[in-house]
Formats: sequence, structure tokens, C-alpha cells
Amino acid sequence: MATLKVPAQIPSPEDDSEQLRKAFQGWGTDEGLIVKILSHRNSAQRELIRAAYASAHGEDLLTSLDKELSSDFERIVMLWTLGPAERDALLAHEATKKKVTSPNNFILMEIACTRSPLELFKTKQAYQARYKRSIEEDVAYHTSGDFRRLLVPLVSTFRYVGDDVNTTLAKTEAKILHEKIADKAYGDEELIRILTTRSKTQLNATLNHYNNEYGNSITKGAPMKTYLKCFSFRVITDDPDNEYLKLLRSTIKCFIFPEKYFEKVLRLAINKMGTDEWALTRVVTTRAEVDLQRIADEYQRRNSVPLDIAVSNDTSGDYKDMLLALLGREE
Repeated sequence: MATLKVPAQIPSPEDDSEQLRKAFQGWGTDEGLIVKILSHRNSAQRELIRAAYASAHGEDLLTSLDKELSSDFERIVMLWTLGPAERDALLAHEATKKKVTSPNNFILMEIACTRSPLELFKTKQAYQARYKRSIEEDVAYHTSGDFRRLLVPLVSTFRYVGDDVNTTLAKTEAKILHEKIADKAYGDEELIRILTTRSKTQLNATLNHYNNEYGNSITKGAPMKTYLKCFSFRVITDDPDNEYLKLLRSTIKCFIFPEKYFEKVLRLAINKMGTDEWALTRVVTTRAEVDLQRIADEYQRRNSVPLDIAVSNDTSGDYKDMLLALLGREE
């Protein structure tokens, strides 16, 4: 469930664009007015505002925002103003360019696994239009080894989205997973094929059968309560410092429990020494129109603190105001 709150009655895109223009004029920028307008418009409405602004002033709204704003507030407003496909294309491009590869591999995986096939397709179209290259070729060029073997097919596939499940196939592929995990063949092409091509419904059935059939044997008799625990015990606990195995576990979590994956991203972003504003901004801007309420509920269940309170305690200024508005709370 989304946290974005759009008023029942809103001004026309032309009126909104003129109000934003006024926010940029004078001795200082009216950041509060920017938050008031943009944080309460959905992606379609923001697109109309951008079109009206460009028509009236001969400049992209993003260009004006870039001139007027700075720091974390600028980034959250800029990312939010972009359409979902444009935003994901930008995030993916940043992820392939940064020197610190580990967190960026997770961003690429996150985009591939938590967007619908159509959303991912639109992101790839936006990526090509903006950067004149395919996302696949950039991911392939900037990764290597097991990371490349996993990430390239993740961003390449167009998964089936229906509810049909092949039970026989689920049993067969659960056995394949069991064999590969037992052999610690975590980069095996068959294991990767299953995770990167099957529909989420089919994959869920496979992992459920995996738990039912192999929940004890995979850990040499140690009982497991869920297929995710069963899988992650072998993949993660055996080598907690292996970044590829962490990515593999997160891939599974993104498919089956995305709210738990995003809760952990937020928890690490907020609770570390010094807030990870980039991670916090990314999750809030990409999930506010999708499932941020479920993520917030999971955050409160896991941490015994409401997400908006945690964000409010860890951020400040206009940046905090924008975050809280997108979380559905006003200061």
C-alpha cells in the first residue's frame, strides 16, 4: 500500500507549475512550497506539471530544481519528480558507474526483482533513450564473475506474471536447487536460470516445495521453519563475508518478501553511524507510490519504532520534511 497522499481536489498542472516558478523567484527559494506541491502529486500528475512548466518557461522543471536546490533535499526532490522509469534508469546508471561495487550490485538487483516485467521493460527503454546504450551491456561491462552471471539475466528477463503454477516443474527445480546448494555451487547456471527466469508465482511454489522436501537434509538434519531460512542458512551463514552470497540471498528475499528486504535497507540506513541518505532517499522515492506502507509496518514490527519517527529523529530541515510528506506524515 502506498503512503503518498494526493488531495481529492488539486490545482491544474498549469497552476502548480506557476506556483513552483514563484518558489524559485525572489531572494530565496521557497522550499516549503516545493514540498507542499510535489510531495502530494502522483507520477502522472508530476509529468503533467513538468510539461506545463516546460511549455510556459522553456525549461525543464528538473533544470530549475537543479539550479535552486542543493544537497540531500535536491536529490530527493529530483528523484521524486522523475517518472518511475526515468528514476530507475538513473539509479541503474549510477550503480554501474560507481567504484564501490557491492551496494550498487544490490541496487541493480533491487530494480530487476521488485519491479513488474512491464516496469522493468520501461526502465530499459528509458535507459537506452537517455544513455544510448542498453542496461544489459553496462551491467555486463561493469560486473564480473558470479555477479555478472546473476545480474545480467536478472535485468534481461521478461517474466510471466500470471498465477499458473507447474507443480511438477516446481518439484524438479526444487531438487536442482537442493543439489546445487548442497554442492555449494552457488554460481551454477541452472541455479541462476531458475532464479532469473521463472515467474514469482512459480518460484514461490518451487521454494515452498524445497522447504517441504529438503528442509532437514540441506543442513544435515538441522530443522528449518521456512524455505527462506533453509536456503539462506546454507548460502549466507556458511560464509557471511561473501558478497555474492549476500546478493543471492537478497535476490530471493526481493522476490518473496520485498517488504522485509526494504525494511533492512532502511534499518541499516538509519541505524548506522551517520545516516545513509542515498539509501533512505532511494527507498522512499521508489516505494512511496507502491508499498511503502507495508515496508513501514514491517519496520515498526522489526524495530518497535514507527518509521516516520525514526526518520524524523535521524534527519533534519527540508530533507526531513520531504521524507515525512512522502511517508504520509506532515510536520
